[in-house]
Amino acid sequence: MTAPAGNDGVLLSAENIVKYFPVRGHPFRRQYVKAVDGVSFSVRRGETFGLVGESGCGKSTLGRALAALYPLTSGRVIFGGRDIAGLSGRELKTFRQKIQVIFQDPSASLNPRVTIGRALEEPFRIHRVGGAVERRKRIAFLLDKVGLSDYHLSRYPHELSGGQKQRVGIARALALNPELIVCDEAVSALDVSIQAQVLNLLADLQREFGLTYLFISHNLSVVHHVSNRVGVMYLGRLVEIGSHRDIYANPLHPYTQALISAVPRVEASGGRVILSGDVPSPMNPPSGCRFHTRCPRAAPECAQREPEPRFAGEDHYVACLFRSDGVNGHPAGAI
Repeated sequence: MTAPAGNDGVLLSAENIVKYFPVRGHPFRRQYVKAVDGVSFSVRRGETFGLVGESGCGKSTLGRALAALYPLTSGRVIFGGRDIAGLSGRELKTFRQKIQVIFQDPSASLNPRVTIGRALEEPFRIHRVGGAVERRKRIAFLLDKVGLSDYHLSRYPHELSGGQKQRVGIARALALNPELIVCDEAVSALDVSIQAQVLNLLADLQREFGLTYLFISHNLSVVHHVSNRVGVMYLGRLVEIGSHRDIYANPLHPYTQALISAVPRVEASGGRVILSGDVPSPMNPPSGCRFHTRCPRAAPECAQREPEPRFAGEDHYVACLFRSDGVNGHPAGAI
């Protein structure tokens, strides 16, 4: 899905991003897992762009591809007006300072045999930034910003709580003054009370350092709370993009409506949308609209033609052949 957007203030543009993973062992032909299959969107400077969808829809793969942790099968990533696909060697190493990642599992992202102080010093050593004194000052500054102290420098990961380890991950992501941080399910492994603390910390850091976030999560309530704009993914593709208000107050794609209806509320507002069937295999996705096998309003045309994004209001685009708010189950017409 390509959602048109102005170039004013755009930090990162993803243009038709495709990432396939080969599957070994097939006796006759080579197969691929189509993790990301033609995704386009832009992230503006200073905003938080939320990316939501079910597990396995390609959110994390997309985030890592944008951070150049995965090579692209095809497509382009434009960062700061420059295509990063052609970067290598020293140029790629310099680029990596500008995009950092906060991973889902804080325990897995830290070396259990290395102290916290050593882990925080690692980015400076790899990129040869500063001397020993400068590094110590910067590390102390970062620890203070994330709510930790010098006491934690000599600790090992197993001696810290989950929330403390994620704060270390945030400090490490901030070490080289990045412009964009990919938050890959950054709070999903934490207790609810700790989630709130970490989300507030991320918001404070964004205001202080002028950061831009790509916030990946399956938790729609969290994404609604932190995001300016939201992209909804299904089976490797974006099906809807809009402001967080439009996505939650006026979802137009049937899949988005189903996700929103599943969010727990104190007061029920509308009936629950129950999707039938299972998510198809990304090795053999359905033809046409990939959601048509589970869509409660699917028409025969949906299996034959791939929907293009259609304008649905300011900054709001939906990849659906028909409006999904028709009366008596009938399509309400093209957007």
